[in-house]
Amino acid sequence: MSASDLPAILGGEPVRPEGPPPWPGNWPEITNALNACLDDGSWGKYHGPNCEALIEQLSTFHDVTESILCASGTAAVELALKGVRVQAGDEVILAAYDFKANFQNVLALEATPVLVDIDPGTWQLDVTHLEEAITDKTKAIIVSHLHGGWVPMQPVMDLASRHGVLVIEDACQATGAILNGQRAGTAGHVGVLSFGGSKLMTAGRGGAVLTDQPEIAQRIRLYTQRGNEAYPLSEMQAAVLRPQLDRLDDRNIARWEMVKLLSKELKQLTSPQGDLVLRPLVDNCLPDHGSRPGFFKVGLQFDPAKTSGLSRDIFSKAMRAEGIALDPGFRSLHRIHSKRRFRAVGELSHANCCDEQMLILHHPVLSEDEDSVQQIYYTAARVLRHAADVNPSH
Repeated sequence: MSASDLPAILGGEPVRPEGPPPWPGNWPEITNALNACLDDGSWGKYHGPNCEALIEQLSTFHDVTESILCASGTAAVELALKGVRVQAGDEVILAAYDFKANFQNVLALEATPVLVDIDPGTWQLDVTHLEEAITDKTKAIIVSHLHGGWVPMQPVMDLASRHGVLVIEDACQATGAILNGQRAGTAGHVGVLSFGGSKLMTAGRGGAVLTDQPEIAQRIRLYTQRGNEAYPLSEMQAAVLRPQLDRLDDRNIARWEMVKLLSKELKQLTSPQGDLVLRPLVDNCLPDHGSRPGFFKVGLQFDPAKTSGLSRDIFSKAMRAEGIALDPGFRSLHRIHSKRRFRAVGELSHANCCDEQMLILHHPVLSEDEDSVQQIYYTAARVLRHAADVNPSH
């Protein structure tokens, strides 16, 4: 065994000793935007030019009539729920594998989350389970596009129309993505975006609600306008988001090209039986010519049975030791909340699998060169070659 082949977790030299690339980047257009805020004083104003300009820019980019800025993606989901009139006693359907805040927002309105299983291939909400989840209490469905995958929206909208249910499309992880010819966040009755500190467009905090339905927008404004804006995005935050939106398509295209390269490289990682060890979720979503995914995280399906029993969490720890930002995914919602707080539809067996096997790669490395993507393959291969030594149970 050569010293250069020894994984960092076993004392070898890390592949990326400098660690994962920082985010956000050092972008001159952001410096210019901040300097402009200093020059015109808008950085400290309640009502300056930047928020209104961002609203117009978001509406044009997404081809919607209403864009409402707010303090976070989590706040955006709450406002969307208020906009579709979710109240105490209502039910809201969402995937059992989803971001915790979506579940918590439903509870905050004294409604009941109804959890459905995920598709075994894409690990996104399984549309075929929605019909059995609907009752006379169902008010809304939250559809999240996660980790570079997406949920087919047309069958969701068709079912919602038949049952008089409204759809909230969570595009917080897919800002700027194009899914079957539409921008993510615009196929539902209302969509939400996040501008959190690690997101594809970042202002440290922030979010937005998108809709073409003026009555939804009006309900949200009646809720947030309390003599002042209750969920504000600042003028300075809006100023730094505007140039990022200008470059979002170009950056998303570049990230998509890197993910395709990563997928090609990872196909070389196979078990002795020839099974893939790490499979990007997007490989199972079969994008058509009208689609371009968004990659806040790249979801990877990891199966310990194909890696000499090396657990997902230990593999992640070993990759982190190499300077690769590869982490376990969310916990599935039914495994972290009391059963008294939700209603489950079926056994949620695929969500259990996702809870145990999802890995997520943070996006900044996708903005580097091809060598950085090939490093991920090389690093994973090195860890897997030494799986028996890396695994503390052996």
